[in-house]
Amino acid sequence: MSQPSGRSRQIPVVVLAGFLGSGKTTLLNHLLHRSGGSRIGAIVNDFGAIEIDAMAVAGALGDSTVSLGNGCLCCAVDVTELDGYLARLAQPDAGIDVIVIEASGLAEPQELVRMVLASEQPEIVYGGLVEVVDAAEFDDTRARHPELDRHLALADLVVVNKLDRAPDADRVQKTVRSLVDDAAVVSATYGRVDPEFLFDCRPGTERIGQLSFDDLHDHTDDHEHTYDPDHTHGDGEHAGHLHSGYDSLSYVSEVPLDPRRLMRFLDSRPGGLYRIKGYVDFGPYDARNRYAVHAVGRFLRFYPEAWPAGAPRLTQLVLIGSGIDTAALGKELEECRLETQDAPHADETGMWGVLRYVQGTEEEPEDPA
Repeated sequence: MSQPSGRSRQIPVVVLAGFLGSGKTTLLNHLLHRSGGSRIGAIVNDFGAIEIDAMAVAGALGDSTVSLGNGCLCCAVDVTELDGYLARLAQPDAGIDVIVIEASGLAEPQELVRMVLASEQPEIVYGGLVEVVDAAEFDDTRARHPELDRHLALADLVVVNKLDRAPDADRVQKTVRSLVDDAAVVSATYGRVDPEFLFDCRPGTERIGQLSFDDLHDHTDDHEHTYDPDHTHGDGEHAGHLHSGYDSLSYVSEVPLDPRRLMRFLDSRPGGLYRIKGYVDFGPYDARNRYAVHAVGRFLRFYPEAWPAGAPRLTQLVLIGSGIDTAALGKELEECRLETQDAPHADETGMWGVLRYVQGTEEEPEDPA
């Protein structure tokens, strides 16, 4: 197969939406302080493109702001103008690892997602729509803004915020879950969501690639589960920690995966499975390349790249979600392994499902919005 052998690092663009007062700015400020050394570029309300050191306080933005007028990004700028800001933040010398677009409280999330997907910047990739909900004001907000139901159905991740102020938090969470379309739902107070649920954090100042496993493997918390068919793990004593709202699974296979089986797995991935990242070895189906995979919500993309010299030929995947059955997912991935008797019969048609999600080789995937 004729495939590109490499790719440049892509920066995920996360759209952060929610009605006025839901806690979007608080959540963004939390991300800035808990990003593990990652550098965040933000496009915030009516401020414009801002280059932010992820460890700086939000109050230090100061002269780095650019006004966009009325503050509703989907109205204040067009695709070309937003693309210009994204291009500025994606410049290598900016050192940005993730871009967060904090929408106005009255912005239309669907339009913002379309604008990001329409970007002509090859350095960026869609990082998902995060909808923040004020649990304390949920009923009143829903009555004033019935479009909230539609926004929740579009989201890849829903953060139910201010649970500490909601007298009937369980009912609110149950209602939100009934309105989402297979999105992951996590609860929060003061916008405290683990940044690794949204993007890869890098330790210190050493740059680590977008699809790095060292970030997660350096942690010892029980919220990350390496697949083991004979053992199970739980959050237990970590129930009060930031990561208690989600589960993760690390899967490693020395046996190549069958592309058809993997696509069946990806096409049927369960609600709540928010992110999939890593590298896939398709063995004889493409011996020259490994395939980096990036999935957030319903968005999926593969990136073929040459195997690094001397690197072991492994499939390495990290799955992150809320309320997911990590043991069952691990078993499903085991069933995607390429059977020995199938290897000699590998043919190009087996990769057609994968190539549909390789940018520039096949028709673009359907717009997740």
